[in-house]
Amino acid sequence: MDDSRIIELEIKVAYQDDLLQILNQTVAGQQQTIERLQVTCQWLHERIRQLSETGSEKPGSPLRHDIPPHY
Repeated sequence: MDDSRIIELEIKVAYQDDLLQILNQTVAGQQQTIERLQVTCQWLHERIRQLSETGSEKPGSPLRHDIPPHY
């Protein structure tokens, strides 16, 4: 192998290493986003369950307004 071929291969490997680092950072960022979304979904699920059990946001208050007396 001549020197130009070795240099070309070294350049390709350097670009691939850079790309691999970028992809790893992207995947790590996506994993953090997924974990935050899972926590948010769990919180929302629990909140919806609480609201359905109590019937409103504040315990003791009605979920819907009472019908006015003239109806």
